[in-house]
Amino acid sequence: MMRGSDYFIPATAMALALAVKLPALLRGWRSPMVRSVCALIATGASSWFFAAPPVVERVNRWTGVPNAGAPLVYSLVVSFSCASLVLILHWRGGPARAQRRQALGWIGGTAAVITVLAVLFALGDAPVERRQDFDTHYARTPFIRELIAVYLAAHTGAALVVTRTCLRWARELDRGWVRNGLLTLVTAFSFNLAFGVLKGTALAARWLGADLDVLSTTAAPPAAGIGAGLGACGFLMPLAGPRLEESWRAWRAHRRMYPLWRALQDHPDARFTTMRLPLWSPIAMRATQRATQVADGIHDLAPYMDEASRPLLERQAEAAGHSAAQARTAAEAALVRAALRARAAGRTEEGAPAPAGPAPRSPYPVAAGYEELGLLGVHFARLGTAPRPRRPLRARVPESG
Repeated sequence: MMRGSDYFIPATAMALALAVKLPALLRGWRSPMVRSVCALIATGASSWFFAAPPVVERVNRWTGVPNAGAPLVYSLVVSFSCASLVLILHWRGGPARAQRRQALGWIGGTAAVITVLAVLFALGDAPVERRQDFDTHYARTPFIRELIAVYLAAHTGAALVVTRTCLRWARELDRGWVRNGLLTLVTAFSFNLAFGVLKGTALAARWLGADLDVLSTTAAPPAAGIGAGLGACGFLMPLAGPRLEESWRAWRAHRRMYPLWRALQDHPDARFTTMRLPLWSPIAMRATQRATQVADGIHDLAPYMDEASRPLLERQAEAAGHSAAQARTAAEAALVRAALRARAAGRTEEGAPAPAGPAPRSPYPVAAGYEELGLLGVHFARLGTAPRPRRPLRARVPESG
């Protein structure tokens, strides 16, 4: 059985998510998608908050009506189910008029269900306060019995529709974050279906004179909690997933470029653009800065490149099992290392940096992406095991004036 404080965990998480989305709602309140997301988060947070037994007790005391918290929670749960349906509708897209008509239909149906719940509660008699087992305790009470049945039917039906819609949509997609989010939502609303089945089984057992209250009070709430967590992940995955993936790629490329970046930076003639970024700068910005510095360094090395050795290096890399693209990267890494040695040797022998002559065309322009240069950094760091030419590289050092 969930403790009273356990209900506040998902409620707090959703409230924080709503606070994060509030600026977007204020800026784009005309967007049906933004409104749907905020409505989903708000109804979900409210459902968990008002379902907590301490809050149920407060609501009952404030209203002066025993068990007034029950229809309130039921109405919020049904509203959450409606918000899920409307969000899926806007998420998938389609003709705006058809979307609006269907969304209004879901909202109107939900309003009708909430009205029925209020009327049935007013007609029923539930004088004894029950904070956690209201549905099973009053399962055989006239009108209250129907109230519970209507609530479970609406909630379970909505979960079934969302599950079927997400599953059919996911089958139309090959891969990607949207498909992953949809499959996560299928799992989440499967737990919501389990919640409805467990509650319904306990209710039916009461009607038949049996006692399976443990299904309603002990098993069902954790199923709803798991469904809520997975549902939040499913809805956020298509939004946050690509950003997290891009951050991971940027961090990986930033780390991979380090050996090459360090080697290019250590030379006295290196001309690096140095701009200190704030600590809170996105990793993509840091990776872009490092990629720019690496590309600048390679561009400065171009006069020292032995381009005549490039075809041989590429053939050797391909013979070692590399693809054509990997072979070009491995050859470039070997040429860069040889050029660094040649430039260092030219400075040592002459006592001053050699003037740059006409530079060959570098396959890594300044605008090269950080992932591409990250792979170059990997090959540069592995040169100890990379293919070596059968003849020494003829690194061209420009003649001094």
